[in-house]
Amino acid sequence: MISVLIADDHTILRQGLVSLLSNDPDIRVLAEAADGLSAVQKALELKPMVIVIDISMPELNGMEAVKRLHEQLPEAKVLVLTMHEEQEYVIHMVRAGASGYLLKDSASDELIDAVKALAQGRTYFSQYAASVLATMSLKPAETWDDPYRNLTSREREVFHLIIEGKTTKDIARSLDISVKTAENHRGKVLDKLQVANAAELVRYAAKYNLLI
Repeated sequence: MISVLIADDHTILRQGLVSLLSNDPDIRVLAEAADGLSAVQKALELKPMVIVIDISMPELNGMEAVKRLHEQLPEAKVLVLTMHEEQEYVIHMVRAGASGYLLKDSASDELIDAVKALAQGRTYFSQYAASVLATMSLKPAETWDDPYRNLTSREREVFHLIIEGKTTKDIARSLDISVKTAENHRGKVLDKLQVANAAELVRYAAKYNLLI
């Protein structure tokens, strides 16, 4: 039996995925999550074989969630299921640790095939994602540069909260840290990415397709 966790912030879509996968006799959906942070927490608790996750999610975006899952639960395989087809997303998610990448307009049978492939230790990429990876593998190494550079996991969280328009006090409340600590993290993010303020950080995020 293949155990699966599904993470997507759109309730109707998430419930549809649960229903679809649950109808297969070889698949058991252990849990569902509506944000990236819950996805990581539930995955660490339940240890599913496969995690189906979107990129655009609140609390913790899919890119950072996949990175944490790959580091903290390497035995689990992550399948990205998203509407984002830009090549940067494919590259960043694979670098974060994803073993598969499908677009949301894929056929339901393909999703089931992908889940089973990952459960068997294989990868599964849609034709589009596979072509992107093949093309990128022929380009210089700098094409694969991490846009987050050397930001820590906490600083990545702060990065996304800033570009969402959160104030320092908002960030402190969201992360359950002091305002001073939040201010320090904010300063480090701006310094490491060499931007002067939140507006420049948003432009930086837009440049690297990180507005998710």
